[in-house]
Amino acid sequence: MDSLITAAARALATGDPLGALKRVALRDDPPALALRGIALAQLGDLARAKTLLKNAARAFGPKEAMARARCVVAEAEIALVARDLSWPAKALDTARATLEMHRDWINAAHARNLEVRRLLLVGRLDEAERALAHVDPTLLPPASRAAYELVVAGIAIRRLQTKAARSALARAEQAARQANIPALSAEVESASLVLDTPAARLIAGGGERSLPLEEVEALLASQALVVDACRHVVRGGGLVVSLATRPVLFALARALGEAWPGDVPRGTLVARAFRAKHADESHRARLRVEIGRLRAELGKLAEVRATKRGFALAPRAGEVVVLAPPLEGQHAAVLAFLADGEAWSSSALAIALGTSPRTVQRALETLSAAAKVQSFGRGRARRWMSPPVPAFPTTLLLPGPLPGD
Repeated sequence: MDSLITAAARALATGDPLGALKRVALRDDPPALALRGIALAQLGDLARAKTLLKNAARAFGPKEAMARARCVVAEAEIALVARDLSWPAKALDTARATLEMHRDWINAAHARNLEVRRLLLVGRLDEAERALAHVDPTLLPPASRAAYELVVAGIAIRRLQTKAARSALARAEQAARQANIPALSAEVESASLVLDTPAARLIAGGGERSLPLEEVEALLASQALVVDACRHVVRGGGLVVSLATRPVLFALARALGEAWPGDVPRGTLVARAFRAKHADESHRARLRVEIGRLRAELGKLAEVRATKRGFALAPRAGEVVVLAPPLEGQHAAVLAFLADGEAWSSSALAIALGTSPRTVQRALETLSAAAKVQSFGRGRARRWMSPPVPAFPTTLLLPGPLPGD
């Protein structure tokens, strides 16, 4: 490797993409193309970066499998940041295997990290944890170790394990300081804000207040009977009753939970559960049936008692509270994904939400008409965004040079 390529690679490793570009901007050999692609990716020009990396991968010879694999890993990271969730995961897996075969453990670990970040993004936490178990962080340089700890923190946050998340973020902060890359330190700082940002709303006793993640964790570990509108379950005393596939029953449980210790009139329950403006005899008969089903589901957690004007919830122990998302509405899930400040395609949102692209497209059009989201680009290049809020970030963390040493 010549001196300019070596200097450019070192500049990228220390978070200086402009310095790297100064050294290889006018060169078109495969190593220079790869380094230019990484530099432009770090500067945010993802489209040109992707093109350069593809050209570099094609230009490397048949004996340069490791260099091609590094290009694939960098391209996979660009796809992740661009929210291109349809990018072939098998290509990344093959590249990681090639890097491991050539004993390039650092970039192989980075490829594994990207795999875990994608799984985390689409909510497949069990798979993410299993994949992360193959990475030994003690062997990683500071920048890669910070990226690893950010993923560990992301999983812990989604598991509502705030102590584990804080510990991982503290380790990430320490590793970022050792790496001396300002952008990486800023990413860790941004990720840490999640723990102090309102994560849910507590509705109890006729009042409402916001809860940070730590208080949500404490609430779920308490003896309270929690009607969890974030996951559509009712939990208490170590028991969890899922009503995710029983929307009518959950609507009744939530209405009763919000009114506790009081009762809820039958007309109100009919309106909440069946969305009927006026209750007739058929609605009242159906309400009796659904209340009976709710009693059967919640039998170990609470009683559903009839009162003169309606029904009331009586927990076996403790108080009753309702835990609601910070934002609710018909398209709240779409807004929640867009809140990370990244530009999403409708197809990527459909993958992350587990629904059809057409359903997501209709939701985006509705939100756009209400000025809650905005789009740019046309056709397949169209992307959607909303104003960013503090969330788990996905800033590029390219760990090292692509060309062979």
